[in-house]
Amino acid sequence: MAIDRRSLLLGSALVLCARSCALAGVASEGGEAALVSACRRPDGRYALVLLSMDGRILREIALSDRGHDIAVDRGRGRAVAFSRRPGTFAVAFKTDGSGEPNVFAAREDRTFSGHGIFSRDGRVLYATENDNETGDGLLGIYDAGSWRRIGEMATHGIDPHEVILLADGTTLAVANGGIEMSGREKLNIAAMEPSLVFLDGTSGEVKAQHRLPLHLNQLSIRHIAADAYGQVWFGGQWEGALEASPELIGCASVDRALRLIETPKPMGTALKGYIGSVAISGDGQVLAAAAPRAGRTLFIDTARGGIVAETQLPDGCGIAGVSAHAFALSSGHGDLVREEPGRDPAMSVKLAGTEFDNHLRLVAKI
Repeated sequence: MAIDRRSLLLGSALVLCARSCALAGVASEGGEAALVSACRRPDGRYALVLLSMDGRILREIALSDRGHDIAVDRGRGRAVAFSRRPGTFAVAFKTDGSGEPNVFAAREDRTFSGHGIFSRDGRVLYATENDNETGDGLLGIYDAGSWRRIGEMATHGIDPHEVILLADGTTLAVANGGIEMSGREKLNIAAMEPSLVFLDGTSGEVKAQHRLPLHLNQLSIRHIAADAYGQVWFGGQWEGALEASPELIGCASVDRALRLIETPKPMGTALKGYIGSVAISGDGQVLAAAAPRAGRTLFIDTARGGIVAETQLPDGCGIAGVSAHAFALSSGHGDLVREEPGRDPAMSVKLAGTEFDNHLRLVAKI
């Protein structure tokens, strides 16, 4: 009997996760984890690492392939990590290290897009997905216990990437990147249609759908975060000529169209046309936007839309708001930094040989 790649990956993930659980008691330093990230370890293995706020690896879960982002349900002490797009597996685990990870697969005709979010009551998990036959964007809906797929809703665009839940507990915001993909090959750069869509998380009804003007259609909307004022901020990735890059950061709301930040001098080209992640401070007042190709992270006042500070971290992409004013940042060189905008880092460590992936998440409030 032939074994397809999806079955092979899922089987490998199950074996690796079982192995990591068996070793957890030996490898763990104990204590409550504060942060989690996918990474590549010094021996070349892919893994999830749960970290203390001072940068110690407390627990590790092996992965069969590269991971991307992690949906965290802090109130119930659990999380789900998604494989890098086009992904076929996800791993659910308890953040305190108890129990064994649960690995589940995307449907045969779907692929994961690297991101997801829990409903407020923790009953379901929404995962951004692609229909492999039509190219349509979807939110796969999973029972957050059995991890069984129980439904789906359209994202009303193609290439959905990040999804977040807004403060009302029912509205979902979805970043549709707008790129038609075959594997990781981009097929429609000239005719891209990025959008930011607001959906009712129960019915799937569209509350608002915002698109960029035609001259900005090559700005793929990929990562999003909500501020204290009900605005959703986005970080874009420019697919056109670098010298023509517009501003890469903007915001919108259900009742307000997309708009880009205004800066004293153009920033798009200086940021290499690429924002890899965004995160909001604990008080919702400051947005952090990481530009790993430029080694720069910008901090933006969400009330007035202006840049208030900047920090430099080569290949820095992971960001998490860890308190009212502070952020943790990670890099592909193994750096983990904690700082407030405009101030010297309160903590900076390097995990030799470890390469953090694009996203960093807070798993426990401090």
